[in-house]
Parts: sequence; C-alpha cells; structure tokens
Amino acid sequence: MVLADRPNIVTARIERDGWISTDPVVDSALLDAVIAELPVVPGAAGARNILAESDAVRALARAPGVRALAECILGAECFVVRGILFDKTPAANWKVIWHQDLSIAVRERRDAPGFGAWSEKAGVVHVQPPATLLARMLAVRVHLDDCTEHNGSVRVLAGSHRSGRLTTDAIEQWKATTEPVTCVIARGGLLAFRPLLLHASSPARVPAHRRVVHFELAAEQLPYGLNWNEQW
Repeated sequence: MVLADRPNIVTARIERDGWISTDPVVDSALLDAVIAELPVVPGAAGARNILAESDAVRALARAPGVRALAECILGAECFVVRGILFDKTPAANWKVIWHQDLSIAVRERRDAPGFGAWSEKAGVVHVQPPATLLARMLAVRVHLDDCTEHNGSVRVLAGSHRSGRLTTDAIEQWKATTEPVTCVIARGGLLAFRPLLLHASSPARVPAHRRVVHFELAAEQLPYGLNWNEQW
C-alpha cells in the first residue's frame, strides 16, 4: 500500500475496522540499528521507556513510513507519546488475553476529572483517561521480525473500538459474535490500531524472537494541567 496515495482508504479502514497493516515500509538497516540498541534482559518480555534510551528508536518513530501512516490518521501535527518493546522468546513466551489499551503515561499525578486508576510502571506514572481521548489516539507497531500465525502474532476483533470502554460482559459478547483476524506482518511492516480495539495474542508455537516496537501517538495536549510523559 502506498499510504500517501490512498489516505481515504487508510482513514476509512481505521474508522470501520479500527486497524490497518502495511507491507514492509521501514528500511532493513534501520531495523538492524534498533535491534542493536535495544536492551537485552534475559527472561524479560520486552522493555519500557525505550524512546529516551535509543537514538535508533527515535529515528524509527520519525521514519517516513511510520510518519506517513500516522499522519494519514491523526494529521501532520501528531507526535509519539510512548515507546515499548515487546519480545516473545523461548524464555518469555506469554499469552495476552482480549483487552483494550486503557492507560497512558503522564509526567505526574494531578486531580483531573474523568482520569482514574492511577498506577506506576517502570518509574512512570500511568492513568486511564476518558474513552473519548483514547478514541483519538493511535498505536503503531513496527515489526522487527516476521510476525506469522506461528509466533504469537496479534489478533483483533474488527469494529470493537467503536463501542467505547467495554465491560467484561461486553468483551465476552464481542468474542462470541466476531471472528478474530490474525495480523500476519512481515519484518518492516506496520500494524496501526486504535487503543480501544480489542486485541490479544497467543504464545508462539515456534518460539524465537518476535520483536515489535509499539509506539503510541496523539495529536493533542492533555487537559487539567496533565502532561504526556514523553513527546517526540
């Protein structure tokens, strides 16, 4: 897909399904540079706060293919607010149940109506904002390895992002009535989705590295004096 030539298709797919994927759009040399700079923690499932620690990850966030997709959906003024590495290996081959991404990373805790479930992860304050804010955000995953049906690729329930924040019963209803889609994506390809989209993944059947850099993007500042923890 040539994103610059098909912005209407991209926005229509995101509005309808909540997700879209691409063929490889990131240069292999940049992917190798990112891998070389990523932290290696034996037995860990990934790493947080990787934007602040890696020049290559920041370059990846600015890569033309990543920006083209993000700007099609959020506009030219969008920015990255968080970067996370997910890595399924034989030592960290985990299952992720069906869920929505409900938390954002902020600089500090403040009294903010509609924001709750405060927590701290890897030294960073997190909070669940109103669903209306999450509905305007975007996640973009850059695949550092091929992601196949056999190594724990993401599965999605298309359209579930349009139902807002879902209860446990509502999630079960979506699972019972919607056929999941497995997102098979080659190295250098992108998966973009709305945070409220229901997604899950299974353990890899052929465990090896399945590295994904997960970026979260927004196009607006936070209310009530809150600040994004990062903004790139």
